[in-house]
Amino acid sequence: MPPFTLHNKVALVTGSSTGLGKETAACLGRAGAKIALNYANNKKRAESTLAEFHSMGIAAELFQANVTNAEEIDSMATAIEQSLGPIDIAVMNATPAQPLKPIEEYDWAFYQQMLDFFVKSPYLLARRLLPGMKERKRGRLINITSEVFLLGVAPFSAYVAAKGGQTGWSRSMANELAPHGITVNMVAPGWVPTERHKDEPQEDKDEYVQTVPMGRWG
Repeated sequence: MPPFTLHNKVALVTGSSTGLGKETAACLGRAGAKIALNYANNKKRAESTLAEFHSMGIAAELFQANVTNAEEIDSMATAIEQSLGPIDIAVMNATPAQPLKPIEEYDWAFYQQMLDFFVKSPYLLARRLLPGMKERKRGRLINITSEVFLLGVAPFSAYVAAKGGQTGWSRSMANELAPHGITVNMVAPGWVPTERHKDEPQEDKDEYVQTVPMGRWG
């Protein structure tokens, strides 16, 4: 039995066809939530994830959307509400590639892409979901953030700056929405052994683990 139940709750996890988003969605699904799996482009991979969830007895459906686009977010949310019901939980997990580069090699378009995913996307999704959550006097918004902002990891300035913005936004929104029964929380995992990190050099993996007090990934 799971340590808690989300029976009949509807949970949207953005960027959930693979990696951390997939595992997060599976956890929520095993706790009883109906899962809205979001993907941007790779339909074949998303369909494979959906089949895997169904084989585990998890109620889930696929919803395609670019979560940095307001119209696509609105259309996705409407489709989820019509198919699964009102969205109770939204996990903002979608992320682009995150290359480490000195600042001279980043152009502003790349900075903007980071800000679009980690500040604009949570804003757009929250703005779309909040009317319903306020009416029900309950909602859960969860941002997947990162320790890189607190550590000032380099050379990683675009990602670090965007994660800093996401962190500040989450804290402000938590204070703003608490009176409405809506919580805004952040989860800042370290490196998690998912597809994104499978090609990382073993030397880098070993070096990272040495910085973790528990001596493991995550």
